[in-house]
Amino acid sequence: MNKKLKVGIIGCGGIANGKHMPSLAKLDQVEIVAFCDIVLERAHKAAQEFGVAGSKVYEDYKELLQGPAIDVVHVCTPNDSHADITVSALEAGKHVMCEKPMAKTSSEARRMVEAAKRTGKKLTIGYQNRFRQDSQYLHKVCEEGGLGDIYFAKAHAIRRRAVPTWGVFLDEEKQGGGPLIDIGTHALDLTLWMMNNYRPKAVMGTTFHKLGQKKNAANAWGPWDPEKFTVEDSAFGFITMENGATIMLESSWALNSLEVGEAKCTLAGTEGGADMNDGLRIHGEKHGKLFTTNVELNTGGVAFYDENSESEADLEARLWIESILNDTEPVVKPEEALVVTEILEAIYESSKTGKAVYFDKIPAL
Repeated sequence: MNKKLKVGIIGCGGIANGKHMPSLAKLDQVEIVAFCDIVLERAHKAAQEFGVAGSKVYEDYKELLQGPAIDVVHVCTPNDSHADITVSALEAGKHVMCEKPMAKTSSEARRMVEAAKRTGKKLTIGYQNRFRQDSQYLHKVCEEGGLGDIYFAKAHAIRRRAVPTWGVFLDEEKQGGGPLIDIGTHALDLTLWMMNNYRPKAVMGTTFHKLGQKKNAANAWGPWDPEKFTVEDSAFGFITMENGATIMLESSWALNSLEVGEAKCTLAGTEGGADMNDGLRIHGEKHGKLFTTNVELNTGGVAFYDENSESEADLEARLWIESILNDTEPVVKPEEALVVTEILEAIYESSKTGKAVYFDKIPAL
């Protein structure tokens, strides 16, 4: 198919420059034709670097959406604007890739899902960790039943001291939360995807704002300002699913722990287990003996030909664009991302009330 999809970028900040635009620019099937940012200089810079001849620059996303030539929109703005921009883009006839998390609240996320169904346009969420080599391999193992019925899992998103101090990361109003909604969302998405289980029953959660109050703290990106640190610095959840499966979710930007790991999961099933904490390990029992397999993902093939050389960001972008051109389902379905948002919201709610949050029966996805 020779058609080139014309893409508009809304939000030309860090994630757009670090992931979306470089990966889209590598695709022959794509032309990035429009750039929007509330800081107009950022949009101009992005257009110069990634745009085609005649690319347009906007300060207001509503003006960008009026462009009938635009087929696809990537939403790379703060969390509080995801829903409004996504729904507007879908209603304007565009397919939408929205950065994670899907939205600040489950009601906003549900509005996005409903808009996609109503308009018939495709919607996906930027959970790029699904596209890592270890994630892709483990998902195939799970799909083929290699672990059996996965009934216990841990979702890991622990940083010892890596608080993002730029942008609006520390602003609860803009982001909806801290490490739980920022990196915990990746770990939970991976875990649910591996389990293929999107039917939560009950959630208990706790959030803490302990280390964020410290001044001149050691941090990967320099000391944070305690006055501006309005979100949690760590959060934990205990999730039970309708079928009895149990998930423990741990997330932090700052925690006195040496056991760190981000966007990883541990799985335990009836036929075997797996974890991503020290490379990818799959283990179980055969012929009356226990075994552990360390999966070798980089086979060290011929230098100029490595079938696994595509980065997760590049693979995410390519498969997303191909889903539009081929009219197939995207890898990350919006209904799945909605469940992630519902669980995260329940952890925050449980932490506030000190009580478990129970889910109504969720319709099948």
